[in-house]
Amino acid sequence: MANALLEKDVLRYPRLDTVLMVEDFIKKHDGEFKKKALWEHLPKKMMYQTFCVIMSYLLESGKISVDAEDKIGWIYYQDRAEAWAKRTDLAWRK
Repeated sequence: MANALLEKDVLRYPRLDTVLMVEDFIKKHDGEFKKKALWEHLPKKMMYQTFCVIMSYLLESGKISVDAEDKIGWIYYQDRAEAWAKRTDLAWRK
């Protein structure tokens, strides 16, 4: 699944403000929408293919997850990740 964005014929790559808008919308509506419903409820309209590129990026980067009902949820909380990274009792075993 790595480099899935490079394997597709992408017609239009999203701008950063568009990616951030989708991220913010998912954070506010965590677990409420499935993929197509999420796209339909976004505050700014975009091509579905561009939306799919954003969703692929967010999924591959570990920022979102899809539950058993196919609903999209936000799972990346930077403050928690930084706090866990500082804990000495959580480390990779050799």
